[in-house]
Amino acid sequence: MLPLLSAFLIAVFTAASVDAHGYVQDVVIGSTHYTGYLPYQDLYMNPAPQRIIRPIPGNGPVTDLSLIDIQCNGYTEGGVIGSSPAPIFATVAAGSQVHLNWTTWPDSHVGPIITYLARAPTDITKWQPSDAAVWFKIDESGKTADGKWAATDLLTATDSIYTFTIPPKLKAGQYIIRHEIIALHGAFEYPGAQVYPSCIQIQVTGSGSALPTSGLVSFPGAYNASTPGIVFDVYDNTSQPYPIPGPAVWTGGN
Repeated sequence: MLPLLSAFLIAVFTAASVDAHGYVQDVVIGSTHYTGYLPYQDLYMNPAPQRIIRPIPGNGPVTDLSLIDIQCNGYTEGGVIGSSPAPIFATVAAGSQVHLNWTTWPDSHVGPIITYLARAPTDITKWQPSDAAVWFKIDESGKTADGKWAATDLLTATDSIYTFTIPPKLKAGQYIIRHEIIALHGAFEYPGAQVYPSCIQIQVTGSGSALPTSGLVSFPGAYNASTPGIVFDVYDNTSQPYPIPGPAVWTGGN
């Protein structure tokens, strides 16, 4: 009986450590700082703090790519089905940089960092994209030629701050930024890749008129078990390039 109990306790503590990952805790646009949604604090505050990031249930991953949780986070298995709109949004000029501060990321959780946009057809504080193909990729970082990973080596080198640029010719309007890390330490099979999405609400200003006419994807839908980069053995493929999942980065707004 003792060996069985020991095995159970080991499994419990291993699961707890595996679930301790991360999320975007701060956003900086221009000179304005926005505290991210803090899952272990915000839920218990009254009144609820005004955030630009849609709610997340915790710091754990999404592994079932067929669930709505893959879009803006969620925990369907625990009764939190997907996310919901945030009450406010940030204003950002097209061509400006957005700086996202992640909580400390585990060294073992190598993988890419990917960023999408979706244009809101109505009030972004009420709009849910559902499973519509409205997302287009604007930024990605995977594995460098010398073997450095975006989610660990490169993010650590910038003090956990990831920076990308809103396309300078992007048409003005309201958008959701969908930003994610995909951790690959268990991605030698499916399910195994761990997705950590955050959705940030913005109002883009400027005189641009560019919008993508192709390459739009849905979440869920953009990734599945056969998508290149979702199943990838980082231990056996140390010298191989990594195929970043999803469509090509949209460059029409540059």
